[in-house]
Amino acid sequence: MIPLRDNVITQRFPIMNVSLIFLNILVFLYQLMLPGEAAYHFVTQYGVIPVELTGGFTSFFSGNLEYTILIPGAILSLFTATFLHGGWLHLIGNMIYLWVFGDSIEDRLGSLRYLGIYLSMGAMGSIFHVLFNPLSSTPLIGASGAIAGVLGCYLLLYPRASILTLVPIGFFITFIHIPAILFLGIWFLLQLFNALGTQAVGAGAQSVAWWAHVGGFLVGLIMVIFLRAQQKIR
Repeated sequence: MIPLRDNVITQRFPIMNVSLIFLNILVFLYQLMLPGEAAYHFVTQYGVIPVELTGGFTSFFSGNLEYTILIPGAILSLFTATFLHGGWLHLIGNMIYLWVFGDSIEDRLGSLRYLGIYLSMGAMGSIFHVLFNPLSSTPLIGASGAIAGVLGCYLLLYPRASILTLVPIGFFITFIHIPAILFLGIWFLLQLFNALGTQAVGAGAQSVAWWAHVGGFLVGLIMVIFLRAQQKIR
C-alpha cells in the first residue's frame, strides 16, 4: 500500500516537515557523490552500528542478557542515521510517508515540538533495533524509525482521517480511500509480523530494520498519550 494523500486540512505551511524532506534528499545526494570507499566510511561513521553502542560485551545474570554501553560517541549516530538512506527506493518510500502524514502532525504540535519529537522517535526506533540485534556490525540507516513514530502519532490524533491509497493487485493498480485507523493498523501489524519472523530466523537474515519501525511507532503512540495528559493537567 502506498499512501498518496489524506483529507486532513492543515492551517499552516509545514515548513519543518518540508525542511526534513529536503535535508534527507540533500544528504542522500551527497552520499551519491562520494566515491565507494568514502561512501562506506560515511555510512559507518554516521549510521547506527549496534555492536558499537553495546560495546560488544555481554554477560549473563540470572539467565538475562545484559548490555553495557561503552562508546558514548556512538550515541550521536542515533540521530545522524535518520538522515542516511541505502538507495533511491528507500529514500522515496520514506519521503512519501513523511509527506503524507508529517504535515498534519506538525500542524497539530507546532514546528519546533514536531522536530524534537521526530528526532526522539528516530533515536528510540534505533534503540529498539539495537536491543534485538546487540552484536550486529551492520550499520542501521534511514528515517523509517522516525517516520514510524509519525504514523503512531497520526493514529491517535487523526484516527478518522481518510487516506487515498494506491493498492497494486497483481498486474492492476487501484486507488482506495482507507480509514487511517485501518491503514495504520495494517501497516503496524505487517511490521510486527516481519520483525518477529526475521528474529525467529536469525538477526543475520534481516535486511530491513523491522524492530526500528515497531519501536518508533510505539514511541509515537506514547508521546501523544503523554502530551494529551500534559494538556489535561494544564
